[in-house]
Amino acid sequence: MSNGFKLLRIEYLFSVLVPCLLSIYLNNYEIIAHIWILAGFAFYAITGNTLNDVIDMKDPDEKETLKRVEGYRPKEIITISLASFLIGTFCFMNSIVVYPILGIYLAVIVILAVVYCLFKSLVIINHIFLGISHIVLPWLMIKINAGDIAFNFFPNLTLHELLILLSIASVGYTGQMLHELIDGDSLSKLSPRISQLVIWIASVTSLVITAVSLIVTQKIIFLPIIFFPFGILYIFRKPRTDLLGRTSLKDIGIILGNLILVYVIILNIAP
Repeated sequence: MSNGFKLLRIEYLFSVLVPCLLSIYLNNYEIIAHIWILAGFAFYAITGNTLNDVIDMKDPDEKETLKRVEGYRPKEIITISLASFLIGTFCFMNSIVVYPILGIYLAVIVILAVVYCLFKSLVIINHIFLGISHIVLPWLMIKINAGDIAFNFFPNLTLHELLILLSIASVGYTGQMLHELIDGDSLSKLSPRISQLVIWIASVTSLVITAVSLIVTQKIIFLPIIFFPFGILYIFRKPRTDLLGRTSLKDIGIILGNLILVYVIILNIAP
């Protein structure tokens, strides 16, 4: 296999596919009916990954990125980004023709993702942008694509579904904070003590939301997600100054994310 496939960073697809698949599972939708939406988000994820690399490769401190893009020029990677964006957009078109409102949601996702890539130095706020664009809006787009909407605009959300959505978003939020500390982005600009405090607040909040969600919904099948905030709290049991460049720790997070992806796929296809 060509080394160029590393540029796609398909190991990150779980971050946008898991919310979509959870939305399908919780609402008992037919997964095949949403295959174009899933494909579109997969190609958009590649677009975001490659665009992010084009921006990061200008920074001499981005050693992991520079190693991955070694031998490639920015315009070559941009070509991949544009191609995946074009293919992803055509994947979405089938659904947008039926529900034009999906085009607005999709435009907001693209804008938030681009803002995140361009302003990664924004502390805390950029994580919110990423969570909305990668978790909340894809989840809602699946519901719109299923016709589960009110006033032709707002997706119908039950209390149980809202709680689970908040749980996934909060867990993803804390995980992204750890990810960026390893990469030396945004949160790493704060002092170790302040970073620890921010992550503890986010993790405890995530833990409370997830616990309440499990108690109210009785969806024990989602119990595995409660271990993520526990794990992050353990990592930050003391201020950390040694996380920069700890790619092994980031790789563990990516592997766990992909295991969750497999788990959610099984939930959708199991009888």
